[in-house]
Amino acid sequence: MDLSGIADDRGHGDVHRLFFALWPDDSVRQRIADAASSLRQTHSPGGRWLGPHRYHLTLQFLGDFAQLPPTLAARACDAAAALRSPAFTLPLDRAGSFRNRSIPWWLGCQDAPQALTGLWDALGLALARAGVKVHSGGKALQPHVTVLRDADRGLPSTPIAPLHWPVTEFVLIHSQLGRRNAYDIVQRWSLMDQ
Repeated sequence: MDLSGIADDRGHGDVHRLFFALWPDDSVRQRIADAASSLRQTHSPGGRWLGPHRYHLTLQFLGDFAQLPPTLAARACDAAAALRSPAFTLPLDRAGSFRNRSIPWWLGCQDAPQALTGLWDALGLALARAGVKVHSGGKALQPHVTVLRDADRGLPSTPIAPLHWPVTEFVLIHSQLGRRNAYDIVQRWSLMDQ
């Protein structure tokens, strides 16, 4: 396991965020960008559109830190390595928004595939067994890819032309917010062929 992408930025005021995610390949990333562009043209919302390089679907959020705890990433990686979950296709067939301060718009699915909820559950349990706290707030999985932040209004759940995302892996991401504002993939785990 190579944790060299996790820098020590003590004293620089950066926030280090660690989370497990589904990470789209370039083809899926482009189709998500096309769907986001269509939403932008149709609805003309104000807000901050995310660049396609930031698209992901969060599985388990491990927290924000001024400095990452030294063993957190290693324990999280060990927990993930023990999982055996099947690959699946994720249909992104809806757009909508959440009702929180930043009013994020997203692409999601009406019905989450059982393999996705199984992966989410299994990863949460594996992390708990490894003593790694997750910050889901006791909420159920709401699979979504955020495309817009700080929208000037909400978007009711709206059907979109289905976008089929073949999910063959999941990743651990270290997001550094501050000077770099970058996502670094710490490690990848393949899902099993069915």
